[in-house]
Amino acid sequence: MARYRGPVCRLCRREGEKLFLKGERCYTEKCAYERRAYAPGEHGRNRRIRVTNYGLQLREKQKARRIYGIMERQFRNYFAKAARLPGVTGENLLQLLETRLDNLVYRMGFAPSRPSARQLVLHGHFLVNGRKANVPSFRVRPGDVISVRDDSRNLGMIQDTLEGRGSRDLPEWIETNPKAMKGRLLRVPSREMIPTTVQENLIVELYSK
Repeated sequence: MARYRGPVCRLCRREGEKLFLKGERCYTEKCAYERRAYAPGEHGRNRRIRVTNYGLQLREKQKARRIYGIMERQFRNYFAKAARLPGVTGENLLQLLETRLDNLVYRMGFAPSRPSARQLVLHGHFLVNGRKANVPSFRVRPGDVISVRDDSRNLGMIQDTLEGRGSRDLPEWIETNPKAMKGRLLRVPSREMIPTTVQENLIVELYSK
């Protein structure tokens, strides 16, 4: 299963905004983007690039891919599936991405970042409706309950994240019970409920050419 293995702070700097790929570190002054808020590379500070419409569309697609930790082929598959669903394609795309198991584990506060959530899911630390689920792209349906396995409840990463997550806002389409270490997807979120800066219309324009 392919995944990006390079330095993630470069991705935030390239996109010109925080993508919160390192969890709690992104909220502190140690964040690389806070110290060097310009594009990576030898000439990143002084680079002057004329941005075209295609460039804007490409950057938006790359940003979405990097936020959710998805490679190009898988992202294209998500777009093709979103285009076949009834409704607005861009909103469908974000709904498919938001209802991935690894994203919900992150949203519910069981992992400090999406890459960490992906790793925890791959290692089999979570159950969906009482059954082991170790596929990060597993699509969670409304009403499904995500819980931490009994053998994983004392895992340091999960414990630390739950303790430090109190100040984070929980999306209204999710409910969690930190003491029981479980959460539930209440509904598929509408676009207004999804807290992301991605402009999905630009992605639709890019793939529709």
